[in-house]
Amino acid sequence: QNMVMSFRVSDLQMLLGFVGRSKSGLKHELVTRALQLVQFDCSPEVFKKIKELYETRYSKKSSEVAQPPPQQQHRAEALPLHSSYDRGSAVARTLPAPNIDYPALYGKYLNGLGRLPPKVAKPEVRLVKLPFYTTLDELLKPTELVPQNNEKLQESPCIFALTPRQVELIRNSRELQPGVKSVQVVLRICYTDTSSPQEDQYPPNIAVKVNHSYCSVPGYYPSNKPGVEPKRPCRPINLTHLMYLSAATNRITVTWGNYGKSYSVGLYLVRQMTSAELLQRLKTIGIKHPELCKALVKEKLRLDPDSEIATTGVRVSLICPLVKMRLSVPCRAETCAHLQCFDAVFYLQMNEKKPTWMCPVCDKPAPYDQLIIDGLLSKILTECEDADEIEYLVDGSWCPIRAEKERSCSPQCPILVLGSSDVNGLLPTPTGNGENGKATADVVDLTLDSSSSEEEEEEDEEEDDDDEGPQPKRRCSYEKGLVSAC
Repeated sequence: QNMVMSFRVSDLQMLLGFVGRSKSGLKHELVTRALQLVQFDCSPEVFKKIKELYETRYSKKSSEVAQPPPQQQHRAEALPLHSSYDRGSAVARTLPAPNIDYPALYGKYLNGLGRLPPKVAKPEVRLVKLPFYTTLDELLKPTELVPQNNEKLQESPCIFALTPRQVELIRNSRELQPGVKSVQVVLRICYTDTSSPQEDQYPPNIAVKVNHSYCSVPGYYPSNKPGVEPKRPCRPINLTHLMYLSAATNRITVTWGNYGKSYSVGLYLVRQMTSAELLQRLKTIGIKHPELCKALVKEKLRLDPDSEIATTGVRVSLICPLVKMRLSVPCRAETCAHLQCFDAVFYLQMNEKKPTWMCPVCDKPAPYDQLIIDGLLSKILTECEDADEIEYLVDGSWCPIRAEKERSCSPQCPILVLGSSDVNGLLPTPTGNGENGKATADVVDLTLDSSSSEEEEEEDEEEDDDDEGPQPKRRCSYEKGLVSAC
């Protein structure tokens, strides 16, 4: 790599012509292709050719210094400079090449973000792993955005080229939706903080230009609450549809607002995953054995000697708290303290659209790499189809809880009050008049036996014949002809 970096244009063209690559373009484009050749396709023949070109160049320079032409012998003052340069180059040939990190070396020429300081790459700045993105290549390590002046609006350019292998991966990838490939080149931005892996965070006034077109950046979520600022989803920015999928270099310009906080950007070649793919992976590696889940139930219900209340069981609903439907793939995070599960299908679909990764039961973080499928509850769901709730017992067993049917009547015999318009002649029509000349109603006491009821009805008829008022024991007056029946 050091040898290639020291080549002139003619040397680079000879090297690229030797391997059948294009020799046209500016010097930085030739350097790009040559470095890609060293990194990915450096065969013994290529290495031999690079060494030959390197030695030929410096051997010519050494011979010119050792035997200067007669017309230049009078320039004695230039000889010490050439001698010292030749000694330096001889030392460079004898010393082993330093172990230089490829992204840093590559970025020195191709990823110069706004004339950054010599230490371009900052590997100590790390971004969190995103479940829906699998990183294939790191095109540019997280690199700090350095302001060039005191202006609030800054621009930082970045130039890079894709390797033939990377171009092939993008072209052969399937489409997630029309025009969107699953293999993408994405730009990620975060705070320049080395204490822990950083989540994606956009700087103010961000704009991203790829070659000659601006790339769309996710907007703000509207806020329904008064006085609450709208939130912006900071996701990886897909640049693939605006890039040159060839050996040509791509230029990316990040415009950002300089308001005191420091940000870093990185470029990655990723494969975007779908919720269905993550669900299949979870079913493959994330199922917790029923016996382990049973042991967890026993541990939850184990008698605590410091507690005065003994827990004999715990209820678990078979309904997903997200969509209020019966669970199909019960899961929860291993860090959750509860036994209640939610449906993995809907949870992954929800986070695919708006990633929050928060448990809907306890509202605590439930990231994808901590999700487990409850094997015991999965088994219960297949065995218990007529209940929406179960109870775990202290020995690890379970029993279904079914809703009790409402009883038609109770021992207290509540009184049902009906209007006279609803009776429709089913009850006896009152013949006497109550107080204030208002109509009275019959009271039927169903708690008495049939014989006593018949006797009382006969007595009532006799009293009616005598035009006497109803007895207070069995009759009461109601306004507007209401009838009360038990």
